[in-house]
Amino acid sequence: MNFPGTPGGGAPGGGAGAAPGGYDPNDPNIKMMQKAMESCFAKTVMSGGAGFALGGVFGMFMASMAYDTPYHSPTTPGTGPGANPAAAGIPGYKPVDLSSMPLKEQLKHGFKDMGQRSYSTAKNFAKVGALFSGIECGIEGLRAKNDLGNGVAAGCLTGAILAKNGGPQAAAVGCAGFAAFSAAIDAWMRMPSEED
Repeated sequence: MNFPGTPGGGAPGGGAGAAPGGYDPNDPNIKMMQKAMESCFAKTVMSGGAGFALGGVFGMFMASMAYDTPYHSPTTPGTGPGANPAAAGIPGYKPVDLSSMPLKEQLKHGFKDMGQRSYSTAKNFAKVGALFSGIECGIEGLRAKNDLGNGVAAGCLTGAILAKNGGPQAAAVGCAGFAAFSAAIDAWMRMPSEED
């Protein structure tokens, strides 16, 4: 039985102009898909989506290891012994001793807290991924080069944008930190492999 895309198969992969993968690179549909995948918008959306997924997994792991939940230890608001001064100003704060709850309630509270933390981390990772990817793609398009400078400049702008609410000094530190991290990762990714 012949299937399209297999040697000797139907029209898409059997022609003389077919690429090794079994498709014709001159096919207008293939060109349209490649153009869409190489657009800055698509790269930004894909990076944001991947960041959201990875951030969710990372947040779930970190939340499962956290000990600073409101259910960690029973304390009472106030200033006396065993008191939690930070909770004194929170209206409606009710300390909860998690170990005194039934198992079903413990699981309910644990999963709710894990979900909230996971979602928060996922949003942050998505924001960083989309911002960096979009800026890097824009810089690459403006410079018409694909080199280390694009990642460093994108890292600097991303760090500065993320730290802008902290003032100019925080933005400068964010710029330097993200640029250095981006340069290190980009340089490592561009190193020739040992197989070559």
